[in-house]
Amino acid sequence: MQQSDEYSVRGKKREDLFSLGIQPYPGDVFRSHTCRDAQENFDSLEQTKAALTIVGRVRSIRRHGGSCFISIQDDTGPLQIFCKRDALGGDYVLVSDYLDMGDILEATGTLMRTKTGEKTLIVDAVRMLAKALRPLPEQWHGLSDIEQRYRHRELDLLANEEVKERFIIRSRIVSGLRRFLDESGFMEVETPILQSIPGGANARPFVTHHNALDADFYLRIAPELYLKRLIIGGFEKIYEIGRLFRNEGIDHAHNPEFTSIELYWAYAPNKEVFVGFLENMVRSALQYALGTGTLKKSNGDYDFSKPWRRLTFREAIMEHAAIDIDLHRTEDSLLAEVKKRGLDISFDGCVGLGEQYDQLYKKTARASLDQPTWVFDYPLELKPLAKASPDDPSKSASVQLLVGGSEVINAYYHELNDPVDQRDRFLEQEALRSRGSADAQFLDEEFLFALEHALPPTSGMGLGIDRLVALCTGQSHVKEVILFPTLRQRKEEEEI
Repeated sequence: MQQSDEYSVRGKKREDLFSLGIQPYPGDVFRSHTCRDAQENFDSLEQTKAALTIVGRVRSIRRHGGSCFISIQDDTGPLQIFCKRDALGGDYVLVSDYLDMGDILEATGTLMRTKTGEKTLIVDAVRMLAKALRPLPEQWHGLSDIEQRYRHRELDLLANEEVKERFIIRSRIVSGLRRFLDESGFMEVETPILQSIPGGANARPFVTHHNALDADFYLRIAPELYLKRLIIGGFEKIYEIGRLFRNEGIDHAHNPEFTSIELYWAYAPNKEVFVGFLENMVRSALQYALGTGTLKKSNGDYDFSKPWRRLTFREAIMEHAAIDIDLHRTEDSLLAEVKKRGLDISFDGCVGLGEQYDQLYKKTARASLDQPTWVFDYPLELKPLAKASPDDPSKSASVQLLVGGSEVINAYYHELNDPVDQRDRFLEQEALRSRGSADAQFLDEEFLFALEHALPPTSGMGLGIDRLVALCTGQSHVKEVILFPTLRQRKEEEEI
């Protein structure tokens, strides 16, 4: 039967239920036990012959003349129910003639075991809670068009228990991060998503228009500048979990709309204390969500329990490209060295030495950093909001966590708090924008005004939750851990 025919048949059943005076979409519902409650407390419930009411979606139906076995599933799992014409009388017609896979039922009865030993609810009252007009997918996981799984995630969740479990893990990771920070004395805050100037990262923003103000706004690319303003305002340990938006490409590690957690810690003692704190935060979240610090992957494990490897940005490039960036401090010099070594790296679209360094790093070193690795001291040109490293003023006081070739954490162990230096950095970014850089940051006078009132010595961090969850669940694409990832719009002629 084609889906259109099935849709018509189910629609007719819906109409017939109304004509029989049966409301297929009642507003009230009663549940005394979940399916798991019934399974786990079966012996005592059976012994006392307690009446219980469960609710859930119909996952299978087996009709046998005047009786019917039905599997119902709620958020906690499945339970078999048994309906018999003799027990239900006239209400049995709901089960015999109008019930389909995917419908949602309320069933009341007592528990007993069948001859095969299966725990079963013997039903003496049944009620339709919601009539499904479309059938559930039978082989959803095997669809050749994987985009449909993302577009109709509700069906993906219904058909694949492992997908649902993946998002439960995601929720627990977020809870684990929040729990660790709350217990460490941090306060959760909220900052604007609509911003007049996009700041806090080198990225291309989305633009929207506010009708009442007749002004364009940007969806935030980062909350950093507002969070620093809160530190200036007197808060010392704050964090924000929220959505960020970057108008860039989509690939295995990027989605235009994603979730991050950013934290700022005024008067953090030193680099070692701060980096150790971040390691403990990640380990704590993994332990809370998964019960382990070791993550499975196809060719081994990611081991977060051992001390994480440490190297500098310069060392990483020397190790994987045999180029010492300290010897190449101009765009022409770096380009000539790349060509001399025969590296297949294009700097097309790169504006400025910083973007060239970044491209060289991404095309050589980054993909090779598999196990958890801290990469310290990125070139100052790449980090306009970080202080210069106290050990080398050409480098920034920054560190990133790399796992599986992806950046998971971006942190500054010394945030830039000199307003004059910050203005100069913004002006350098403006110059890059005038040369055509789409990612360079805007000069933000409101932030500079706040900074001129003194930002205390501060350490800060941003963590990409989507990437961390992908690692934790063994997924190679962040779309697998975002409930509704960004997709192309469906064409009118395409079938739903």
